[in-house]
Formats: sequence, C-alpha cells, structure tokens
Amino acid sequence: MPAQPLLPVQARRAGAWCLLGLLIAAVVALVVWLCVELSAAVTPVLLALLGSGLLGPLYRRLVAMKLNHSLAAGLTCAVLLLVVGGAGYIVISALVDTGDQIVSSLRQAAKDLSQHFGAAGASLDDLASKSKGLVTKFGGTAASGLLTGVSAVGQFLAAAVLALLLTFFFLRDSHKAVRTLNRWAPGSSAPQLERMARRGFQSIEGFMRGTTFIALIDAICITVGLLILRVPGAVGLGALVFVGAYIPYLGAFISGAVAVLVALADRGFVIALWALGVVLAVQVLEGHVLQPMIQSRTVHMHPATVLLAITAGASVAGILGMLLSVPLTAAVTGVLQELRAYYAEGPDSDDTGPAASPASS
Repeated sequence: MPAQPLLPVQARRAGAWCLLGLLIAAVVALVVWLCVELSAAVTPVLLALLGSGLLGPLYRRLVAMKLNHSLAAGLTCAVLLLVVGGAGYIVISALVDTGDQIVSSLRQAAKDLSQHFGAAGASLDDLASKSKGLVTKFGGTAASGLLTGVSAVGQFLAAAVLALLLTFFFLRDSHKAVRTLNRWAPGSSAPQLERMARRGFQSIEGFMRGTTFIALIDAICITVGLLILRVPGAVGLGALVFVGAYIPYLGAFISGAVAVLVALADRGFVIALWALGVVLAVQVLEGHVLQPMIQSRTVHMHPATVLLAITAGASVAGILGMLLSVPLTAAVTGVLQELRAYYAEGPDSDDTGPAASPASS
C-alpha cells in the first residue's frame, strides 16, 4: 500500500500559498529596506520618473517636430524647471504671506469650538499653537546651527539637480532603454517585459498629468469661491489645496477642513457653511466629472488601496513617501493588470497586440 500523506491536499495547498506569501513579503521588505538605506540615490530616481511622466508628451511632440533627442530633452527639462520653480514660488510665497493669518484664524476657530465641544477645540488650539512654535523653533535652530542648515539645503539642492539630470537622461535615452530591455530579456520574454514596462510607466504618466490638471482646477475653484466669500488667506488656502491634491483623499480632506475652519473663525458660522458647500461641490465635481474624464485611461485603484499606500509611504518616508506612494502603486497595479491579461490570454498567444505597439516610454 502506498504511504498516506500526513496532511490532506487542502492543507498542503494552504501551506504552499502561505510560504509563497511569506517569500513575497520578505522580498518586499528587503526592497523597502534597501530603498530607505539608499534614499539619497533612490529619491532622485523616483522624482525623475515622475518628472518624465509629467512632461513625456511634450518631449515626444518635440521629437516628432524633427528635433534632436538631446535638444528635445533639454528643452523639456527647461520647461520642467520653469514650471516646478514657478509653481513652487507661487505656493511658498502665498503660504508665507498668509501663513500667520491662517494660523491665527485656526486658533480663533479652536477657541470657538472649545466653547461648544470642549476637548476637541482645545486640542486644535494646541495644534495651532505648536505649529507656529515649531516654525519659530526651526527658524531659530537654522539660524544658530548654520552648518546644519547649509548641509540640509545642500542635500536638497543636490537631490534636485540629480533628479533634473536623470530626467534629461530618462527622456533622451528612453528608446535605448527599450532596446536594452529587449536585448537582455531572457528567452522569448522580451515582448511581455516591454509591455509590462510600458504599462507601468503609462500609469505613472497618466496619474501625474491627470492629478496636476485636477489639482489646478480644484485650487482655482476653491480660491475663487473663498475670494467671493471674502475669506482671509484665500490664495494661501488655494495653494494648500493644490499641494494637497497630490495626496488623494487625505490631502483634500485636510486642506478643505482648514479652509472651513478659517472661514468659521473670521466670517462666522453662515460663511463657514458656504465655504463647506464650495469645498464639497469641488470634491463632487472632481470625483464624478474630472476624474472619470481626465483619468479614464489610467489605472483605477480602490480608495482602500490608495489609503493603505499613503499610510505605508508615510511610515517609510514621511511626507515624501506619501507623495510618491500613490504613483508607484499605480505603476505596480498597471504591471499586475498586464500580467493578469497575459496569463488570461495564455503565454502562447500572439505578442503583437495593441500593447506591444510603439508607445510612450
């Protein structure tokens, strides 16, 4: 008689899946640990990928106009520098000019809330007070520790310059990267690997372009609404909305809540309700009109997946991790969808489908 297995087939299958899950978790943990340890090199690479995705269509249009690849990439990087520098200057100047006014309005809103809700308002008052104290303390520390401040600024500038240079090379040599992938791919897996790489990058590209356009529309609409309601610091609040839009769900909630609280402190309960109506109307417009129209060709992720990605990114790299986690998750989701379609069609199916045609890279 043949020997009977110690465990039934269902238990062995469950054990195999558990072992596979542990192996995948170990690989992911190792990759995250390496990225954290090599953050000085990894962060510029990720920022360069986002920049390449944002301005990739401009580069391809310049190349289609018979410009040299290096010249087209240089002009695209110049546009990126102007756009990011101009937007950063507008946002920072707006927040600096109205920052004290927003903080004082938040403190006044906290006092009003503490009269009605007790501990919740007091906690908000403490948060507003500590935020201004932290800014003051940071300024004093930077002034007293000049070497530390110079070192931090130097690291930031080095990362920005490296990201800009990598963006230039990513744009200029994108066609070479495709040929290199096809040359080094094992066996006959080159077409599938190319489709996966294109799908992942197209997800990043669509997310960056769509999110930037939606953030701009949200910021303009909310700024105009707050200006009509004569809410103080409307431009700074609009800048906060623009920056927060790159963190889906959480950023819109925080920036909208700040706008409503400022309206409550300076303009009263009725104007605060109107400000809340403006914020909710813009969010409804974004969720039901802008996102389906603008991001219809990108990867659609479940809100729970987005929130988990933001939480994981925040735990690994703070605010930078929150900004980078969603586009990277979109890229991974696109690659997994491409793999799913590949195995659904079968490995022996024709490799010359639409995804294998020349596309953006």
